[in-house]
Amino acid sequence: MASSCHAVMATGSDSRWCMASLRSALPSITSPSSSTFLRFSATIPSSTPSSSSQRVRISLPKPKSVLRSFTGLAPQHPLFFSTTSSEFSHCFTIIDNGGRVYAMRHGRRVPKLNRPPDQRRALIRGLTTQLLKHGRIKTTRARASAIRKYVDKMITLAKDGSLHKRRQALGFIYEKQIVHALFAEVPDRYGERNGGYTRIIRTLPRRGDNAPMAYIELV
Repeated sequence: MASSCHAVMATGSDSRWCMASLRSALPSITSPSSSTFLRFSATIPSSTPSSSSQRVRISLPKPKSVLRSFTGLAPQHPLFFSTTSSEFSHCFTIIDNGGRVYAMRHGRRVPKLNRPPDQRRALIRGLTTQLLKHGRIKTTRARASAIRKYVDKMITLAKDGSLHKRRQALGFIYEKQIVHALFAEVPDRYGERNGGYTRIIRTLPRRGDNAPMAYIELV
């Protein structure tokens, strides 16, 4: 303790510090690797020819920071974490259920349809169910192009006809009766056709917002 702490004091008799009280007030020091400085000021009477205040500088070792365990995006690495500070949360982006991540899509041409993922999937499932139920629906061109591959997939599952494929279709289509009717009629209707089960016909734009509209129907 005495080797790591040094005090710089003036020669004034009225302004001396009691080092015993200072040492008792300081926290316990375990490792003298790095040091930080605490400065104290004391007032000297005006009769003293020195300056109006004096400073006592005490060097204290800085406690070692312990890195918190992190099991998220990457393990602990000296390039990512600083050993001088335990606050390293700025190195990673904390993502919860309500957060949004903007990253490069790299050619993943998924139609957004101006909706979050859960609502977009519900919209596609609903439009696919209605198209398989009525055979022809009218919607926007973007939605018609988006549900086209899902309708073809449901018909492909029905052409297989196995129990596993039927359960997959039941997990996607909302109405069970449509699934059973689809699996009963598809082998006779599309048995000789390999893909291309839908047709998109453009029509007049929608009144109000002038959105491009289209009919999508089963071939």
